[in-house]
Amino acid sequence: MTHFSKLGWGFFFSVRQQLVRISELMENVLFAEAQSNFSLSDGSICIKANAQSCGECIQVSEKCGWCTDENFLTVGSPKSARCDDLEVLKERKCLQVENPRGKIIINKDTPVTARNDGPVKLKPEQITQIQPQNLTLKLRSGEPQTFSLKFKRAEDYPIDLYYLMDLSFSMRDDLENVKKLGTDLMREMKKITSDFKIGFGSFVEKTVMPYISTTPARLLNPCQGSENCTSPFSYKNVLKLTENGEEFNRLVSQQQISGNLDSPEGGFDAIMQVAVCQDQIGWRNVTRLLVFSTDAGFHFAGDGKLGGIVLPNDGKCHLENNMYTMSHYYDYPSIAHLVQKLSEHNIQTIFAVTEEFQSVYKELKNLIPKSAVGTLSADSNNVMKLIIDAYNSLSSEVVLENPKRPAGASISYKSICKDNVVNTGENGNKCVNISIGDEVRFDITVESQKCPSNGNPEVFTIKPQGFREEVTVILDYICDCDCATKGEPNSQRCSAGSGSYQCGSCKCNEGRIGQTCECSKDDVRTEDLDANCRKDNGTDICSNNGDCVCGTCECRKRDNPAEAYSGQFCECDNFNCDRSNNKLCGGHGRCECRKCICDANYTGSACDCSMDTSTCVASNGQICNGRGECECGGCKCTDSKFQGPTCEACPTCPGVCTEHKDCVECLTFQTGVKKDVCKDECKNFRLFRVQDQGQLPQPNDQTFPQVICKERDENDCSFYFSFAVRNNTNEVYVVEKPECPSSPDIIPIVAGVVAGIVMIGLALLLIWKLLMIIHDRREFAKFEKEKMNAIWDTGENPIYKSAVTTVVNPKYEGK
Repeated sequence: MTHFSKLGWGFFFSVRQQLVRISELMENVLFAEAQSNFSLSDGSICIKANAQSCGECIQVSEKCGWCTDENFLTVGSPKSARCDDLEVLKERKCLQVENPRGKIIINKDTPVTARNDGPVKLKPEQITQIQPQNLTLKLRSGEPQTFSLKFKRAEDYPIDLYYLMDLSFSMRDDLENVKKLGTDLMREMKKITSDFKIGFGSFVEKTVMPYISTTPARLLNPCQGSENCTSPFSYKNVLKLTENGEEFNRLVSQQQISGNLDSPEGGFDAIMQVAVCQDQIGWRNVTRLLVFSTDAGFHFAGDGKLGGIVLPNDGKCHLENNMYTMSHYYDYPSIAHLVQKLSEHNIQTIFAVTEEFQSVYKELKNLIPKSAVGTLSADSNNVMKLIIDAYNSLSSEVVLENPKRPAGASISYKSICKDNVVNTGENGNKCVNISIGDEVRFDITVESQKCPSNGNPEVFTIKPQGFREEVTVILDYICDCDCATKGEPNSQRCSAGSGSYQCGSCKCNEGRIGQTCECSKDDVRTEDLDANCRKDNGTDICSNNGDCVCGTCECRKRDNPAEAYSGQFCECDNFNCDRSNNKLCGGHGRCECRKCICDANYTGSACDCSMDTSTCVASNGQICNGRGECECGGCKCTDSKFQGPTCEACPTCPGVCTEHKDCVECLTFQTGVKKDVCKDECKNFRLFRVQDQGQLPQPNDQTFPQVICKERDENDCSFYFSFAVRNNTNEVYVVEKPECPSSPDIIPIVAGVVAGIVMIGLALLLIWKLLMIIHDRREFAKFEKEKMNAIWDTGENPIYKSAVTTVVNPKYEGK
């Protein structure tokens, strides 16, 4: 039996002599975290790509677009600034955005049909079970496309069945039952389909040592004793697929048992030949079934070395006169090789094996798609029922596969099966319990992450396992923009023909540079041109934030792609604005030329002052409880007694302790009426724990008035806390251990009760005993007295008769 094995990141700073640059580097260190957060803002992915063309831009993300407006860029902005998030481009007033989208094009969409549709029965190749048959997906990177496939199991679909039998000596009784299988199986299969063909083949083993005995006598008759067996062979195609069941019976009846030496058989050689010899077997493009019948294990790749065979199986047909002639030359095929060939030729395998080898072939079934295992009786008398049951099981399952996955895309499946059962993930390509006429749907999602290096379309197929039909999918990758093909060569807009104008910018000819190709590479650094790059005739070129190219400042890029210099002299930037809460412009605005442009409802140099008064509304509906003014979204209390976010807290007012007692209890001891809603209703408390009452803040702090409270919890224990409102937060100090009344000592009480009960019992027993003694003494004295006073009279019983009798002899008379 064969068994199956189942960077550190480093920052390097170059310090320059100029004071301005040193200041800039220090600022980067101090605000690294804030800049990191800012880099995740909208559009950062598109900006980070530093795309120099429309094609590069659209490949970054489906959210990126390329602005083709001619005057979109400001002075000093790089060409890559045209690529940004679609929403950002809209906010920047871009009128023409290049944003090609993917789409689905159906090329062939023949409806699903059945064989008996129409007046004339359709040929097998005319039957359609899957729709559509051919489509093209226009794919843009990061943008998934989903299309639907419909599968309908056709009625009266043709079937080819090839019976491959082990004819080693141990299968001699099985052969007798298979001899009459043809007509019986033909009759039963006609109930399923009117177009059924059956074929027969047999196998034993490779005809070399040590698999068989090569002595002349054993080659003629490999069986022992008086058994007459045929010479050993590897594989024989006995009967090509035919509709004649009688012919099957006749030819099978002529077969003889053979023999070999080892237990595993050479069935894999036979399966390979049955799969690849299409014409010799007579396979049609219909449902193909291969029944593999044996009572032993199998040899696989590598076992041939035992017989000196080292060449791997080539997976080609080698039948001459219906006999496999290269078993001595090629090794057994591997399981993976068999899986490839069986899937390639749409063959579904049924392993009919004895109980002893069920576990082996069930493991093999898990490796071969669209296969089944049945238990063969000792003499194969149940083989027909086994085949019918296995076919029904295989045909009721639809599993989609794509043998060749496209290199530039990912594929996922979702199935909507019978009774609207939905499967996703690993089972998304499968539907089970499908009957004839049932229709199921598969939603297939294809997504490209990047364009292939050559940009050419890719083609792959999707097919249901075990069926000839397939769907051809053409992936046409969107790798460039339409505007790139509509450019103006040697455009006048690019400095009198010094470049091609495409997608809103100039693509300079060789030797020319600049936004409009206005300069030659040889003229980029001259004093005359540098003067145009100094602001107010200063000494700094491009404010030390850029390079002077052709008399125009091209601002230097930052390490953080979300940060940029801008302006004619690169004097502006979008990262040196005021901050609040460690966020640029407080997170409520954008930085433009070192000044915050605040969002609606916010003001201040750092956009940190909210104009919204909703946060100042007290529980009574009044702004700041009528005791303060709302400034920057917070209350400034005008009445010194009141504090808190809405000027409602009054620590020195009566009733404060009772008001906050429940929150303090649940926060400190996790008990009380608010223990289940503590996080929601008591979130505005800042709690500090102290060891004893002496550590509580005292009520002499006039800046933040304190009140000392004593309350009882649900266990009737007293706990102490102080309450004050500090910086709009309820500040509470609480003694962490409550004072509880001492509980009675249970042991002495129990001992006393028990001892009392025992003592009372003993006392009662003693009293009873004493009473009994007194009673007994009185009775005894009375008895003695009666005894002394008693007078006894002698008498004789009247019925008493003496035992002595005296008789007088008359003759004696006293003599």
